[in-house]
Amino acid sequence: MPADDQSPPPHDAPPESRRTSPPLPEPRGSLSRLVVDTLRAGGSPGPLPLDTHDADPYGDDLQLALYLLYELHYQGFDGVREDLEWDPELLGLRRALEGRFLHALRANCRSTDSADRALADLLVEPVGHIRTSVSHHLQHDGALWQLREYAAARSLYHLKEADPHAWVIPRLHGRAKAGMVAVEFDEFGAGRSEDIHARLYADLMADLALETAYGYYLDAAPGEVLATVNLMSLLGLHRALRGALVGHFAAVEVTSSPGSRRLAKAMRRSGAGPAAERFYDEHVEADAVHEQVVRRDVIGGLLASEPGLETDVVFGIEATGFLEDRLGARLLSAWREERSALRVPLPAAG
Repeated sequence: MPADDQSPPPHDAPPESRRTSPPLPEPRGSLSRLVVDTLRAGGSPGPLPLDTHDADPYGDDLQLALYLLYELHYQGFDGVREDLEWDPELLGLRRALEGRFLHALRANCRSTDSADRALADLLVEPVGHIRTSVSHHLQHDGALWQLREYAAARSLYHLKEADPHAWVIPRLHGRAKAGMVAVEFDEFGAGRSEDIHARLYADLMADLALETAYGYYLDAAPGEVLATVNLMSLLGLHRALRGALVGHFAAVEVTSSPGSRRLAKAMRRSGAGPAAERFYDEHVEADAVHEQVVRRDVIGGLLASEPGLETDVVFGIEATGFLEDRLGARLLSAWREERSALRVPLPAAG
């Protein structure tokens, strides 16, 4: 099992993942170094030099730079001024980076399907899916160290689960807004803080002897992980992309229940613990209901009032699948060679 010689952190207290802001990570190239240095310095005295022409839109450097700028709208970073969230030079930098990312996604996701067809395709398992599906692999063959890597990687989203999607609520109305709020209400614990899904995920991480602090595994997460999280932030922060955000949300909810069922079985098979099992058991039941609400009310309501957004909805669905496939390929290729899929291997579980 890939591991270093560190011991896992203690978990004496109930997990509270967002009590503090994380530290700035190590840069991964010139773009992310520019962002880290600017944030650490408290802003830029003038326009920031930037050349994204040759940058890999899915590479570690660009994705980390973009992730850092998006995180200013979430929890921020330790020692970084909060008012930099709306710094005009940083916003200009973010616009250039996300333009490169969005242009690449549109080039890779050129579908003419209807929203109904794109959603139906999500439930069709392609030939050879057992070899290309992370959840199938973890259910049948995954070792505990692989489950821990998967949980650490996914923590960059799940410890703020549903937050990026909440940005679309003021941009919807009528049936679409009501449906979206209904699903988000469940994601945020239905009025019970201990049932907020981000809190349930912190409990899962504690069962797996992982550090539960928000953003703790940023340095370990490869660019493929960052891209899946950045997509949500990109779509959520732009009103013009509200249809694509709804498509992304639909893709997550439609695929969540069957995938969570497989991951719950993986947790039981490995003896991960009751909280680890509960997180995915909760998503099996809840997301089966959410799928119907999203199809009927969120997408149905949105397209009834704004039919011109159907192409954007389909783009959101397909961009989600494209980035998830890239992440799955990264994880499975490493695990089948019995090596870590993370940039920094996890400490061994005690």
